[in-house]
Amino acid sequence: MGLRKRKNRQFRRSLFQQGPVIFAHSRHLSFLFIVKAVYTIGLLVLSNIFMTVAWYGHLKFQHLKFFQKAGLTGLILASWLIAFFEYCLMVPANKIGYKENGGPFTLLQLKVIQEVITLVVFTIFTLVLFKNEELKWNHFVGFAFLVLAVYFIRK
Repeated sequence: MGLRKRKNRQFRRSLFQQGPVIFAHSRHLSFLFIVKAVYTIGLLVLSNIFMTVAWYGHLKFQHLKFFQKAGLTGLILASWLIAFFEYCLMVPANKIGYKENGGPFTLLQLKVIQEVITLVVFTIFTLVLFKNEELKWNHFVGFAFLVLAVYFIRK
């Protein structure tokens, strides 16, 4: 391999490791970055849906016979079964999205993004399934601070 090709390959590798700002110079790398980010966030959303149902679903569906007969041990086992699918989505999301594996996010960024997604999924779950809950101004302030956390962690 010629010196020019080797330097070009090293330059492209260094661009990929530096993050999204540099990707603007290369459409292919930019597209790959966006695809990995969207795929990671999509998997995180799906995994959080399973997590929310695993943790709180039994509270909404306690009128069903299964949940009435299951007892605490049965509820725990049912939740673990549902949580298994959460892990089947969460682990690949973190692997794909982690910067050290060629993804767009650092570990801290992944965690903060996951927390915001958890908050959004939980809020929708609560408002749709538990009609007696209501959002107040302080909830929105807290949500805003979490979104600001994502912004500042991304910097």
